[in-house]
Amino acid sequence: MTAARFTVTDRDGTAVFRPRAWPLFAQPSAVVAFVVTVVVVDVVLFLAGVLTTTLRMEEMLTGAALIASGAVCVEAMRRLGMPQGLVRDLLGAWWIPTLLLLPPVYSMIIPVPLYLMLQYRIKRTVVFRRVFSAAAVALAGFAASSVFHASVAGRIVLLDGISGAAARSVLLTGDAVLAAVLCAALFTVLNTLLVAGAIRLSSRGGPRRKMIWDFESLMLDGVEVCVGLVVTILCGLSLFLLFIVLPPVLLLQRSLLFQQLQTAARTDPKTGLLNAATWEQEAEAELARSIASGRPMAVLIVDIDHFKRVNDTHGHLFGDQVLVGVATTLTHQLRQYDVVGRFGGEEFVILLPGADMAEACRIAERLRTRVGRMALPVGEIAVAVTVSIGVALLRVHGRDLLELMTAADLALYRAKDSGRNRICLPVAPTAGVPAQARQSEVAEEQHSGEPG
Repeated sequence: MTAARFTVTDRDGTAVFRPRAWPLFAQPSAVVAFVVTVVVVDVVLFLAGVLTTTLRMEEMLTGAALIASGAVCVEAMRRLGMPQGLVRDLLGAWWIPTLLLLPPVYSMIIPVPLYLMLQYRIKRTVVFRRVFSAAAVALAGFAASSVFHASVAGRIVLLDGISGAAARSVLLTGDAVLAAVLCAALFTVLNTLLVAGAIRLSSRGGPRRKMIWDFESLMLDGVEVCVGLVVTILCGLSLFLLFIVLPPVLLLQRSLLFQQLQTAARTDPKTGLLNAATWEQEAEAELARSIASGRPMAVLIVDIDHFKRVNDTHGHLFGDQVLVGVATTLTHQLRQYDVVGRFGGEEFVILLPGADMAEACRIAERLRTRVGRMALPVGEIAVAVTVSIGVALLRVHGRDLLELMTAADLALYRAKDSGRNRICLPVAPTAGVPAQARQSEVAEEQHSGEPG
């Protein structure tokens, strides 16, 4: 990357153009190579498409109408608000008609104005991520459009586009509809693979917080394909029918974003775990059930050891990767009905319904061991972290959530004062807990074999 070495300065010598300082070049070299490759391939294909495509007024009007419809959807997103993290939308309702109704080169043009609107009207984010998202949509659209036009080329004379009467005669036939469905699905798969590849490369080998494809994502992809095909057929019949299909698309997109906003309000944006307020709500509900049924329950507070040192040594971006890695490891080692959240900073809190003292200590030890085995690469070295865990048990260390949290926090301080990377139980008497239970607690702690 020779260009990354250049610096342009103004008259007083102040640097104004420093590509090496761009956020892209702070990413792993594999990410830089992947992003640059996708963008370069897009540029080459766009130039080839411009040189080989005959521009037609009807096609340009169709493209402008699809851009205008997409712009209305983007503006509606701005009014509703945008959640943090990976956001799902229904802009595919406008990508799919583009790749099916217009020559492939239009698939590389239409994402540009809509992603510019996303950047400047919705939320400003790191530029290279926005550019890559647009490039991924463009590349996937160009590939799917080329396949579709090649598959129906024998039915029409227009090898570089389908529009007007051709759309009415071709898109309503059985074989062409099947080809359209398959190519729309191909577009979705290619776009998802490109995004997933970038996420995987940028994870630096660490655990991924969330899979790109789960059951809900597959359902959303299917809905997007269906909506895109409906828009395609109506748009092929008449551009004026876009006025009929636009309101339902807006309503679907609003419902989708509203659901994501509700989820975002319950979760921590960095780790994807429950935030402190939501965790407390769910913990209170679970505590009430445990008290009513007489079942045991335990609370764990997990703290990353020397986390400030990690941030100071390797930077806050790496610290965020550590948080994500620990959160993922905790989630994978817990039972499906356990409640885990991020309590703030480097602390995590876990509720273990039905867990007695022995079970809570076994789970805590498994979490401590698994996190200790986790290693995140920084350049040519791997950084390992450890955790300290405080354990508190219902009816032994407290009878409500506040008492349990206080006891677990005291146990966590014991673990840290005893040298970290260990599990501890509270030894101070807890108000309202019988002496016999406290004696049982000490015996259980000794039986657990944990130092501290």
